[in-house]
Amino acid sequence: MGVESSYYSGLVYNSTGMLCFYVALAITALASIILRIVNRKYSAIENEKGVTGYEVAKRILSNNGLDDIKIGQIGGSLTDYYNNSTREIRLSNSVYDEKTIAAIAVAAHECGHALQYKEGYGPIRVRNGVAKIASIGNTIGYIALAIGFLASITGLVYIGVALMFFAIFFQLVTIPVEFDASRRARKELIRLGLIDESETKGVKKMLHAAGFTYIAGLLSSILEIFRLLSYVRKK
Repeated sequence: MGVESSYYSGLVYNSTGMLCFYVALAITALASIILRIVNRKYSAIENEKGVTGYEVAKRILSNNGLDDIKIGQIGGSLTDYYNNSTREIRLSNSVYDEKTIAAIAVAAHECGHALQYKEGYGPIRVRNGVAKIASIGNTIGYIALAIGFLASITGLVYIGVALMFFAIFFQLVTIPVEFDASRRARKELIRLGLIDESETKGVKKMLHAAGFTYIAGLLSSILEIFRLLSYVRKK
């Protein structure tokens, strides 16, 4: 009776772990596919004003007293970012010189981050404060997990899982930061007359698709912890 119970219990926890793995994989893949589809669609539609991503970024920064921020290029697609330490925005090749809805949406979004720093937006300060801790905690956490599983030390596995929560907290704080940057982007594009009413919907869809990838990342990380814990229970 005890052996049979243990066997079925193992199957349940193993099934739970596999389910978490596949659901996490599906969520991540879905978010990536949606972003690529939306990006492809709006990268084929030119904006009515005929402005490039660079021109949009320059206009938004200038109108907010941020002329000291440099705007440069970076290779790849959807690799755009803002670095407050170096005071520069890097726009991918598909954004910098392009006059599409997708290009101006992405460029404006990066400017949204610059505006957050200018105004001292709380969540971005919290995110930056926990960034290094989250990175170190996540690395040590995986090391603890590996040793814990190999040496069958359950306590060490739990410590590893606990350390991974720093990374989850970082992801959790990142979500409002990204959506706020997108909100600021739409607001600036409308305020400066860079998009008309018919283009607002496209910009919104582009930014929401990008934002969903962060939600997917958070959900995947949470499911990964459930997966790891299911194997601990199995042992």
